[in-house]
Amino acid sequence: MIVRPYGDTLDDGAVQLSFTLPVPDGPRGREAARLFVEKLGFKHAEVVHSHALSEGFSFYVAYGKTEIGIDFDTVHVEEAVGEKVYGMYEACDVIKEKLGRKVVVVGACTGFDAHTVGIDAIMNMKGYNHHYGLERYHEIEAYNLGAQVPNEKLIEFAEKVKADAILISQIVTQKDVHIQNMTEFIELLQAKGLREKFIVCAGGTRIGNKLAVELGYDAGFGKGTYADHVATYIIDRLIERKTAR
Repeated sequence: MIVRPYGDTLDDGAVQLSFTLPVPDGPRGREAARLFVEKLGFKHAEVVHSHALSEGFSFYVAYGKTEIGIDFDTVHVEEAVGEKVYGMYEACDVIKEKLGRKVVVVGACTGFDAHTVGIDAIMNMKGYNHHYGLERYHEIEAYNLGAQVPNEKLIEFAEKVKADAILISQIVTQKDVHIQNMTEFIELLQAKGLREKFIVCAGGTRIGNKLAVELGYDAGFGKGTYADHVATYIIDRLIERKTAR
């Protein structure tokens, strides 16, 4: 099935773009933005909004149309969790029945990242969007260390509480600083001989399962995921490890 974007009419190929150019706002800037959209291959390009950001910089919203389509049947994505996702109560029942002990999870926003929205949504008792966080799970001991936690300190704490899983949250992604920090964390674990001791997961608005696995994590959780997904993944992996012994 070939799918195309649309605006007013199905399959019309209409696309909205927004971007910044290092030029002053004005007629020349708007024309430069329109020509840029045309050079991207869009037809009927039109700049519908612009405003100055600062001296010599301006922001644009433009529309264009494309004939390009995607065969949706060929699109495949590998997610950390399959169709079966435990609700909070079911997760706790599975832990008691198949693991026979509480699961210990440590989470933090590491490096210089001070944004706790992501880790709080997963860890805090109130959770997010009607999905309770791991602190509310009776069979999970959840430790939320907050923001700007050095990688070394997070590892030390995880060892101290004998954690089963470590969750890393990364929101700030300018200049790929999150890649550097996430890579450093895995390298530290490997250097200490602890990589296989923990289930290590990463999450953030621009972090998916594919990127996390490529960087050496067990799984990644991006947009649209909640504590339910994280808990399900951790529980299933722990059951697999127990069964394999």
